[in-house]
Amino acid sequence: MSATTAAEPTGFADAYTQLRTAQKTSVGAPAYSLYVNRPFGRVLAAEAFQLGMTPNQVTLVSAVFTFTGIGLLAVLHPSWWSGLVIAALLVVGYALDSADGQLSRLRGGGSMAGEWLDHMFDSAKNTAVHLAVLVSAYRFFPLPGRGWLFVPIAFTVVSVVTFFGMLLNDQLARVHRARHSLPPPAKEGRTPLRTLLKVPTDYGFLCLSFVLLGVPLLFSGVYALLALGSAGYLAVALRKWFRDTDALDRFESSAAAARP
Repeated sequence: MSATTAAEPTGFADAYTQLRTAQKTSVGAPAYSLYVNRPFGRVLAAEAFQLGMTPNQVTLVSAVFTFTGIGLLAVLHPSWWSGLVIAALLVVGYALDSADGQLSRLRGGGSMAGEWLDHMFDSAKNTAVHLAVLVSAYRFFPLPGRGWLFVPIAFTVVSVVTFFGMLLNDQLARVHRARHSLPPPAKEGRTPLRTLLKVPTDYGFLCLSFVLLGVPLLFSGVYALLALGSAGYLAVALRKWFRDTDALDRFESSAAAARP
């Protein structure tokens, strides 16, 4: 993630302006990621460029913010102030997670090592945040029953499978296109409804939910709704991902049959 270009920006304003035209596609992006996290990350990326930071350094700073918040979630007694601190740390960490990719594009492109680091960090935080909720709930929450503790366990499974499924399907499609010299697929149009339907899966909304820690029963209800929505999204996505992969198999079979 350290490549450079000949026409690098000359200051914060110039970097910020260039970043406005160097964004990833908005197709498939949930609402918070699209309307809050990317703009926030754009500011942080421009500032990181001013400081001479590399994208990998931004990723590591993001990890410090994120895992500090996750650690506090596991050890602090739930309260309004702890919830605000934890949410703030996670929100900044998430914005920095967006900033590293934006900084990479500003500097001319990414690297395989940088992508590896970014994905390893994402997989760790997607697991650790729900396990921290489990620890906090077990230690501190006045739950109506211990059965609720299965919610963060299930949310962990859903998050891991969703993250792995997205990466795997994308990688299989890339290999398929490269093997047959196919162009990238046409992007589906983004609609407000599609964006809103992804709200339960948006890590940013999960970060914001921790401001409710001062009222554990309210937080546990909101968290359970996010878990249920994420599970519903995964159920729909799994069917689509399987159909997409099966279509690749049918293409391969047709291509093999057409060979002399």
